[in-house]
Amino acid sequence: MEKVSRSKSLKIPRKIETAEGNKNTKEDELAVGHAFAMAKNKKFKTAEELAQLESRDVDWERVTKLPEQASDLIVITKVKKLGAYIIAVTEKSPAKYRGTFVNRMQNFCLEIIQGLIRANFIHMNSETNKLTREKHQQDAIINLKMLGYIAMVAEEAGCILPKQHKQIAIQVGECINLAVAWMKSDNERWSKK
Repeated sequence: MEKVSRSKSLKIPRKIETAEGNKNTKEDELAVGHAFAMAKNKKFKTAEELAQLESRDVDWERVTKLPEQASDLIVITKVKKLGAYIIAVTEKSPAKYRGTFVNRMQNFCLEIIQGLIRANFIHMNSETNKLTREKHQQDAIINLKMLGYIAMVAEEAGCILPKQHKQIAIQVGECINLAVAWMKSDNERWSKK
């Protein structure tokens, strides 16, 4: 055992970084759950607890807590949350996928948001404006479908986890439904004019 003398100084970091979120591994959480069960004289079902831990998506839980702006359309808010989730998920992706899948998924999210915001700023006061607005909405829907496809391929390649792909697919589906409903609403308003 080596003693620390006055001549040998300890290198203590000046700044200790704070850890965000849950940094425990599954094994840590299982051990804590088992300890609590034993303390309460209850049975601990390891398989059920493990399944629950694997189904829980911490990144999505964090993203859903993002505040919503009252001025945004629901579809724009949903796409913003989807983009935040994809950025959070792809931060943990292996480095070899950062130039391909990660970059493409993040760029598609930005293009989708851009298309929807552009469409929202165009007033339907003429036929050309209506067609331009519709074109931006269609481009956003196409990009949403492409995002869903790239997420599927990324999951097959091991870039993202299956539970992350499932969450992305669910959110992409909701965003597409909202965008289609928005287009339908625009068409109904236009036909009443």
